[in-house]
Amino acid sequence: MITAAGGWIAFDRFMALALYHPGLGYYANDRPKFGAMPTQLQDGQRVEGSDFVTAPEMSALFGQALAVQVAQALQVTQTNEVWEFGAGSGALALQLLEALGDQVQRYCIVDLSGSLRARQQLRLQRFADKVEWVTELPARLQAVVVGNEVLDAMPVQLLVRQSGAWHERGVALQGEDFVWQDLPTDLRPPVEIDGPHDYLTEIHPQAESFIRTLADRLTQGAAFFLDYGFPEGEYYHPQRNTGTVMCHYAHRSDPDPLADVGLKDITAHVNFTGIALAGQDAGLTVLGYTTQARFLMNCGLLSKMERATHAERAQALKLITEHEMGELFKVTAFGAGPEWEPLGFAVGDRSHTL
Repeated sequence: MITAAGGWIAFDRFMALALYHPGLGYYANDRPKFGAMPTQLQDGQRVEGSDFVTAPEMSALFGQALAVQVAQALQVTQTNEVWEFGAGSGALALQLLEALGDQVQRYCIVDLSGSLRARQQLRLQRFADKVEWVTELPARLQAVVVGNEVLDAMPVQLLVRQSGAWHERGVALQGEDFVWQDLPTDLRPPVEIDGPHDYLTEIHPQAESFIRTLADRLTQGAAFFLDYGFPEGEYYHPQRNTGTVMCHYAHRSDPDPLADVGLKDITAHVNFTGIALAGQDAGLTVLGYTTQARFLMNCGLLSKMERATHAERAQALKLITEHEMGELFKVTAFGAGPEWEPLGFAVGDRSHTL
């Protein structure tokens, strides 16, 4: 692929291939990905397990709390469909379907991974009459959309400033090894980076294009995205000079996406200002932006924890504590149609920071 492209491909192309190339990409292979344990026992033998855990696998109370917000959105927007992007193990879909009951007549999953679709189908077979898998959005959509940790998996472009000059960082070959190679570019981060020091960062054209496409199709409804990231002022802070690209394998993290390609996840933090502007400029209303902790508490997580077991409370606490997922993870929402106030942002809305 690199040779055919003239010896160099941009990092977003490399990231897309590493994650989604049929049969070879990380999300296209059959290895376990989601779960709490890096290894597990099978027939008395230790076998390879998951690479990372997301909120729905950590605690079923995550989906139950999110369902409270989705229920309000379905009622306010007078819709009865839920669309989930990047459904992972299917855990969140199961939690939402169980909690929402007859409020949802149709649950559509958009997932690029065939192996994950198979696992989702197995997990959701009890709701086979409601759930379907699709590959693209319809021309017109009336629904509530959810996406948990989906924006961070969308390929990013890398920009590097060295000795005052900006380059796009891409990937070339050196023998059989992948190596970094920088080419001059007219691309720039969306804000000026103060200082003369060398600086590496990302821009997110694919994620922003996804939001614009969603805005074009969503004629009535709402969309909620939960992910880790920052507003623009924090994302492009002068001290954040090594970027946010990170890899995950066996519950360990490393910053080298050129090693073990196809065997580990590659992600980048989300620039929530860029996401909000993409939606707003395309005609959606930004309904709110806050931390995951504040959002889940607004949706009644604490009262649900009171009725849980001690072990369940301990896991749910990780969703909202600052040093775990509570502060780094954010939630943003868009609306199509008349503006309204989602209960998830009733207290602690940070839209003014975007």
